[in-house]
Amino acid sequence: MNRFTGKSVLVTGAGSGLGRAIALAFAAEGASVVAAGRTAATLDETVALIEAAGGTAAAVPADVTDSGRLEDLVRETVARFGGLDVAVNNAGILRGVAPVGDVSEEDWDAVQRTNVTGVWLAMKHEIAHMRRNGGGAIVNISSNLGAHLRIPNAAAYIASKAAVSALTRAAALDHIHEGVRINAVSPGAAAGPMSLRPGETDADRAERVKSENPLGRVAEAEEVAAAVLYLASPAAGSVVGTDLVIDSGSSA
Repeated sequence: MNRFTGKSVLVTGAGSGLGRAIALAFAAEGASVVAAGRTAATLDETVALIEAAGGTAAAVPADVTDSGRLEDLVRETVARFGGLDVAVNNAGILRGVAPVGDVSEEDWDAVQRTNVTGVWLAMKHEIAHMRRNGGGAIVNISSNLGAHLRIPNAAAYIASKAAVSALTRAAALDHIHEGVRINAVSPGAAAGPMSLRPGETDADRAERVKSENPLGRVAEAEEVAAAVLYLASPAAGSVVGTDLVIDSGSSA
């Protein structure tokens, strides 16, 4: 399939895990991809993987908590690849894993600043370009830990992702009349470091999720990426403001 041939796609948090899988998936379907994130070395690895598979990509370091840098990121994407058709706001952090009363203010602020304000700032600058240039699609990466499911000792992260899901719906209504279509994907325990609990190995996680969801396995990052591509594609042209949960039935 080549649903994104000739399209320019920006993916934040693209240096590893789900962000890398999303960037690879878009490139495999013909998109020119800007891989953004805070660590240049891991972004270069993502770009190398894309180019080795015959795709087109560029690594652009950026911190989603820096509004000016995000504005420049959009400009650089447009300058490199001629536009911005799709943006995937995936960058996020997990900190403050403790009961609510024990979470430090520093951890709370860091999680909200990256996971919520970072998504808002990214959308702000992405929308500014898209609304002037015929529209586009935005997919925000939320989590089933938020609007859909709760666990103990993760309040900072849960609050941030519930906010991302709500923010996505609000933004979708604000900007659909300008041709900017906004949705979210809420993964569950997808393969990758963000779903590992403190001290947990990949094998530990695999055993844990067998008892936590009906499907009994960890969702592969490629499966989540496939959902992101669907929401960004013309096939989802009437899908606006949805939050697509991919968590193996955990929140059913």
